Amino acid sequence: MDFQLSARTLELQGRLWSFMLDSVAPAEKVYAEQMRASGDPHHYPAVIDELKSKARALGLWNLFHPDERYGAGLTNLEYATLCEILGRSPIAQEATNCSAPDTGNMEVLSMFGTEEQKRTYLQPLLEGTIRSAFAMTEPAVASSDATNISTRIERDGDEYVINGRKWWTSSAMHPHCKVLILMGKTDPTADRHRQQSQILVPLDTPGVTVLRSLPVFGYHDREGHGEVDFDDVRVPVGNLIAQEGDGFAISQARLGPGRIHHCMRAIGAAERALELMVARMKSRTTFGQPLSARSNLRDWVAESRVEIEMARLLTLKAAWMMDTVGNREARMEISAIKVVAPQVALKVIDRAIQVHGGGGLSDDFPLAEMYAYNRTLRLADGPDEVHRESLARQELSADRAAQHEALAVAGREQ
Repeated sequence: MDFQLSARTLELQGRLWSFMLDSVAPAEKVYAEQMRASGDPHHYPAVIDELKSKARALGLWNLFHPDERYGAGLTNLEYATLCEILGRSPIAQEATNCSAPDTGNMEVLSMFGTEEQKRTYLQPLLEGTIRSAFAMTEPAVASSDATNISTRIERDGDEYVINGRKWWTSSAMHPHCKVLILMGKTDPTADRHRQQSQILVPLDTPGVTVLRSLPVFGYHDREGHGEVDFDDVRVPVGNLIAQEGDGFAISQARLGPGRIHHCMRAIGAAERALELMVARMKSRTTFGQPLSARSNLRDWVAESRVEIEMARLLTLKAAWMMDTVGNREARMEISAIKVVAPQVALKVIDRAIQVHGGGGLSDDFPLAEMYAYNRTLRLADGPDEVHRESLARQELSADRAAQHEALAVAGREQ
């Protein structure tokens, strides 16, 4: 494995660190004040636009996109190192136009979109003038199996008619959200992985109703997780992405890089939580000694460092494999990091909350909200159980069994 980064990537890292320290960190307090003053959990604070202008001027824009026509043109490995830095702040991703689900939606449109779809939706997304959402999960079915989705997309002349209900449609509450990419069934009689299609649905289309924003442990993400109803929604046939039946394959192409992004952001959050924990331990005294002298808390610090390093190395390995041998060959590593990284982040954040005492449960520190966000990652892009099942299935496959047997024989012969 070669994790050596290009000179350009190292330069981008330095530039991004400076932006985070000089602009993003001071803006977090302003952001919180503007959100409180608005009284609206989905308010769009003016400080975000200020950060976006600075990021564009610094060339820290669309860093996620691997195609130089649309973004920075970095490999998965290279962007992973930047994504970790972005994960340290909840506002850094939008400031650099690297927010999910826009990142995945932009990659889908750049890979599968028509020229008209690119002009209408991809270009303004790349410019950061609109936001988008991805509507796949449904309240009425177990959506951990994406073939269960029941929303119907039926052709009627030059239009498709959409009926169904989605939830956890992230970013649907954002004031700038203009379009959804919806996954539904065009042919329920086809092979189970050819029943689904993806289609562009403008949010203001008649029949689209955003019913509510779903909270996570009482927190409403500013972008929101919408429950959205589709009642005889009509969109032009030209809004279909690729061909009928391609929806599942498009999702798989979309999720590989997205899982790297999620995991590296989680590691960035864990690093920040560890820094907050260490600072708190040094600043607080109990029973005549600083917390930093307590052996059990020192163990937490050491365990956190080891766990973060292991998660980072596994995630970088997955990114490197995606770059060198492709997503399919890296599928075991991708499933592994999706299980490991969020759990490591949650462990570290939970320890930091404990060290902060009652303050860790409050909004005076970012830890409680960090915990709520990172807990969603054990479900987003596939729950832990699905990824564990995938890992076990691959480990027990005929090819892997043959490899294990060959290694066992070699070991016995030595």
